[in-house]
Amino acid sequence: MTIGPLDEVPLFQEIQHFRQPWIWVLIGGIAGIAWYSFIRQIILGVPFGSNPAPDAGVIIIFVIFGIIFPVWFLVMKLEIQISSTSLRFRMFPLHIKWREVPFGSVAGVMAIIYLPLREYGGWGIRIGRKGMAYNVSGDRGVQVTLKSGKSFLLGSQRAEELELVLRSRIRTGER
Repeated sequence: MTIGPLDEVPLFQEIQHFRQPWIWVLIGGIAGIAWYSFIRQIILGVPFGSNPAPDAGVIIIFVIFGIIFPVWFLVMKLEIQISSTSLRFRMFPLHIKWREVPFGSVAGVMAIIYLPLREYGGWGIRIGRKGMAYNVSGDRGVQVTLKSGKSFLLGSQRAEELELVLRSRIRTGER
C-alpha cells in the first residue's frame, strides 16, 4: 500500500498520541508497582507481599508491566494521511501496514463531536453502533461512510480540516 510516488507530499497529515493525564497516571502507577516489586524482591532479596510470587514471576511482571506496557503506550499513535488518491490511516504499532481507502469507495464524510466512552467504549480501536472507531484522545473525529454501507470513525484534533480535505477530494472525483 503506497501513498503514491515516494516524493509526494500528503495533502493532509495528522499524528496523534495518547495524551490523557489519567491514562499516564494509571500506566505510571502500574509500572511503579512493577518496578518496586522487582527492586525489592530481585535486587534487595526482600519478598514482596504476604504471599510473594516466585522470582521468575516477578521478573515476567516487571518486563511486561514495568517496561513493555509503558513503552507500548509511548510509541502508540494514530496516523492519518490523505494522498491524491486515497485516505490512509493506521494505529501503530497495532497496524504496521496502512489501511487504505480509495476516494472512489467513499460515499460521505462528516466532522462530528462524539462520546468516546458511551458510543465506542473508550479510546483505541473500538467497535460501536456506528462501526469501527480509531481514536486516541478527545471527542472529535470524522465519520467516514463507504459506498458499501459500512462506516468508521477517525478521531482527529483537526476534524473540520480533515473533513474539508476529504470532501474536496471526493467532490472533484479524484480516484
